[in-house]
Amino acid sequence: MCPERQLGFTLVSAIFLLVVLAGLGGFIATVSTTQHMGSALDVSGASAYQAARAGTEWGLFKASVAGGGTCGASTNIGTIDAMTVTVTCTPAATGEAGSTTSIYTITSTACNMPTGAACPGATDNPNYVERSLMVVAEF
Repeated sequence: MCPERQLGFTLVSAIFLLVVLAGLGGFIATVSTTQHMGSALDVSGASAYQAARAGTEWGLFKASVAGGGTCGASTNIGTIDAMTVTVTCTPAATGEAGSTTSIYTITSTACNMPTGAACPGATDNPNYVERSLMVVAEF
């Protein structure tokens, strides 16, 4: 056998292994980034849910105070854990058997990127998170 014919085979194998390992590294980096973004959005979603829940409790309080409460239109109650919360309260009076009952529909929306100062916001952003809860109460 002639030794000149076997030269360069190791170089081709090394380049092939480098290309395969670089592709695998790029794939792992992409999957890792996607997993981290998904996890961050999941945490933001849980935060938005809790902020919306706090908004419904605030709306229930406003509707129940002072013997029937003050239930206004859409109100921005501020920011809770980087989530802007907007509460909408709609009163309705019903009467049955000579008594009048007040029924309130309270909708609380929490989002991380509000339009202006109120939710809902611009939904074209992939990092946008919004949660909305509705409560019907009778006082």
